Order: sequence, then C-alpha cells, then structure tokens
Amino acid sequence: MEKMNITNQAHDAFVKAHPQGDLLQLTKWAETKTLTGWYSRRIAVGEDGEIVGVGQLLFKKVPKLPYTLCYISRGFVTDYSNKLALETLLEAAMQIAKEEKAYAIKIDPDVEVDKGAEALTNLRALGFKHKGFKEGLSKDYIQPRMTMITPIDKTDEALIQSFERRNRSKVRLALKRGTTVERSNREGLKTFANLMQITGERDGFLTRDISYFQNIYDALHPDGDAELFLVKLEPKPVLQELRKELQEIEAEKVKLADKKQDKKTLNKLNDADNKISKTQELIDEMVELESKHPEGIYLSGALLMFAGNKSYYLYGASSNEYRNFLPNHHMQFAMMQYAREHGATTYDFGGTDNDPDKSSDHYGLWTFKKVWGTYLSEKIGEFDYVLNQPLYQVIENFKPKLTKAKIKLSRKLKNK
Repeated sequence: MEKMNITNQAHDAFVKAHPQGDLLQLTKWAETKTLTGWYSRRIAVGEDGEIVGVGQLLFKKVPKLPYTLCYISRGFVTDYSNKLALETLLEAAMQIAKEEKAYAIKIDPDVEVDKGAEALTNLRALGFKHKGFKEGLSKDYIQPRMTMITPIDKTDEALIQSFERRNRSKVRLALKRGTTVERSNREGLKTFANLMQITGERDGFLTRDISYFQNIYDALHPDGDAELFLVKLEPKPVLQELRKELQEIEAEKVKLADKKQDKKTLNKLNDADNKISKTQELIDEMVELESKHPEGIYLSGALLMFAGNKSYYLYGASSNEYRNFLPNHHMQFAMMQYAREHGATTYDFGGTDNDPDKSSDHYGLWTFKKVWGTYLSEKIGEFDYVLNQPLYQVIENFKPKLTKAKIKLSRKLKNK
C-alpha cells in the first residue's frame, strides 16, 4: 500500500463510486467551506496504481492560537475492513496534519452501526478515540450521527406507497392542487434566500446570506451535483381547475338530492357540502392572489445535492402563505423523481434523533422525516486522533460551555 498523487477529478470519481462516499468528501464541497474559514488538502492511497482509499482534509485555525483542527468530514472513504488501507491513510493524514499544526484529526465515516463492528475495532486499534453513540443531533458532533434516508429506486406509485398513509394522501392531493415545481437557476437563489429568511423568522433559527447559497451552487452545479428547485402557485390555471371541480361536486350533489334520502345518501350530501365549502375557500384565495400577483408567487424552495448514486435534501425553505396547497409535499416528491432519473438510489433527508420525546426540540424534524418511507441511518459516529494532548484537553473542556451558549441563543431566537 502506498501514497498516491491523484487529480481532483480522480478523487471525486472515486468518492462518487464508493459505498462509503459522501457529498462532504467531494473537492467542490471543500471549495464551499472557504467562506467559513476552512481550507483543504487531499490524500490518497492505493496498490499497483489503483486507488484504494482517499480523504479530503479540512483545516480551520483555532482562534488566537497557531494551531488548527484537521477534520475529515464523512471520511476516510475506503473499505474499513482493510486495516492496511486505514493505517496508510492515517499515516498520510498525520503527515499533513502535523505540517498544518493540527492538534487532532477528527473523522466521522459514512459507516452504519449495523455494519460497523470491524470499523470500530480497526479504528480503535490505530489509536482513534471514539466519541460514543450519542443522539443523532447531539451538539457534541459536527455532523449528525443519524440521518433519515428514503430508497427511491422504484416506480412513482411504489415510492408513494412507501410513504406513511396520511402522507400518501397529502402527496396525492398536492399533485392535484396545481402548484408547479421548477428546476431553477442561479437567479432563483434570490427567491430561495428570501424564503429562507421567512423560514428562519418563523422557526427561530439564524439564516445564511445569499452568498452562502451562491457559493454552494457555483461550486457544485457545473458538475450536476447541486440543483435548485422552487415551487410556484399560479392563480389562473389553478382557478380553472378549482371552478371545474366545484361544478362537478355541485352536479354530484344534484344527483344525490334526487335519490332516496337514507343515512348513506345524507352522509354523501354532507360530504359534498363540505367539499363545496372548502373548494369555494380555495377559489376565493386564488381570486385574491390573482388580483395581487397575477403571475403567481413562489411558496417553497430547496437545494438538492448529489454524490454518485446518493442524493441529499440539503436546505429547504417555505412561505407562510397558501400552505393548504401543500407546496412542500409536491416539491419533495418532484425532487425524489428528479434524483432517481439522474441515477440516485437514495434520498437523504439529513439529521435527526431517533424517536425523540414530544418535548424535544427535534420532535418536529423526526415527525416530518419519518413519513417519507425513510429508514434511520445510524452512523458509527466521530473519532478523534489526538496529536497535541494538552491543547486537545483544554478545547474538549471548553466545548460544553460553548455548546450551552449556542443552545441558549437558539432558544432565545425561538421564543422571540
């Protein structure tokens, strides 16, 4: 096993093709981290000219000190049963980390717990310190230890059938409600950033400036690894459909009125009255929208990312208006379809805890993500290889105080 010098293209091709590959190990992703003070270097190892493992090393300076943290997010990318590959990758990482005055090398591989016993054993044998099996969104981790993933390598109908029953109904209704899902462009990021601002104010979190999203889009879109989707509600076509629907319900009500007025018929008449009332409400909303915004308005947006056959729902945002048109449900399904058509077999909804209590701040995330035919992908977690024990100990002792301050700030924002 030997160190190799490979191009960015060769690195990315290996990451995209490997089972342990991940978006965060793409070289273009490293470019997006420069705005937040990270810089990157790469390592690769192989045998007989064939790549066996790679790692993208991110470095960030420790404030006011001449040291850095080396972070290999969702790395190394290799077979974790291959001890020699792991050992050679660690040697290469240590060499660069020492050059960059790193106090520790942190990794959090895309290896799931049920397949990770050998990985745990091998990493510990190399001297890595395991950070434990804490909750998926524990503040002690940089990346979530748990994510929710939907398998999407199936037909549209099979995909919808994989959703929880109530969500199936909502998706089918969303497809009928008349919103339009657009694959947008860089210009659309202005709309997305505005929607994100609305979402942050509603849900109590700090939002990113548009330059952050432009940075991601500019780095990853040219290779087809970042797409922006927006959901638009246009009043004219929706009004046409709603008025047609109203006529059909009223015609059905006339037929029911001519039938014997038994309990079954009366129930159907009552259902028809409810449908007429709800449809009329929607028509009234669309008439008002047409008077204010005849060309329609954008209700939702999201960034969809790719790394080989894996797709990721990275950021999502939505308006407070016209939520009964279910724009988010339409968008999620359309993005799954797009991801599948472009070679993805999985759709990652991102971080979660495992079945948190209703009082948890993360309960809403869990309930949203679990209805999409997802399974819990529980990773083996974070590992630290310590290079400077005294500094590592100081920083580890300081982290809980910083975490408490962040939680306090987050709760203040939510309670505003």
